[in-house]
Amino acid sequence: MKVLIVDDEAPARQRLRRLVDELEDFQVIAEAANGMQAIELTQEHDPDVLLMDIRMPGISGVEAARHLASLENPPAVIFTTAYDEYAIDAFDAQAVGYLMKPVRRERLARALRHASRLTRAQLATLQTDDQPEEKRTHICVRIRGRLELIPVADIYYFQADQKYTTVRYPDGEVLIDESLKNLEYEFSPEFVRIHRNALVAVAHLRSLERDGSGKQFAVFRDCDARLAVSRRHASALKRRLRG
Repeated sequence: MKVLIVDDEAPARQRLRRLVDELEDFQVIAEAANGMQAIELTQEHDPDVLLMDIRMPGISGVEAARHLASLENPPAVIFTTAYDEYAIDAFDAQAVGYLMKPVRRERLARALRHASRLTRAQLATLQTDDQPEEKRTHICVRIRGRLELIPVADIYYFQADQKYTTVRYPDGEVLIDESLKNLEYEFSPEFVRIHRNALVAVAHLRSLERDGSGKQFAVFRDCDARLAVSRRHASALKRRLRG
């Protein structure tokens, strides 16, 4: 089985590599220093199992696991961490195992054997947490068959488009299969509802303007879009802009 090690500390990666090398039927095929690299290397090498730290700069191990779960054939995930309060989040993110640092050879072997008994189809059906307590720092999208991550801080708005949602960001637009309701729950108060079909990033808003008919529109600083603002949401938006 192919193993990808993910940890922001080089000594931790080296220790895990040594432990895996002592086990039969497992091979370390790559190492990643953060969650972003974990996603990129997973798509490049197609590992069977990830041994992944939880606390890492940028994208945490939990968030990376949630993004990886959207792959057609997601790998098994075994979290390695010194912080046991993350156990519930780890299993909600489809982790197969959970190892406390310092990782012991016997526990690692047991976790890897358990992972090897699960098929990828079974992994794909494990229950996920639809509304994680930890806000994502990136939105995962599929572009030309690959997973790409868009920083939430770069997103101008989310707009409902029939059964999908449009994400507008500096590089253009992309569709995701997430509801505005869940996005609003997760990213409030940074994003506010301006219409039943739109959430906008307050940080990117320039002003609220009216056209000749009196209709109000949200205008952005670095985006040429003008989104209609409903009467129901106009007052709250004005208060946020004044603030």
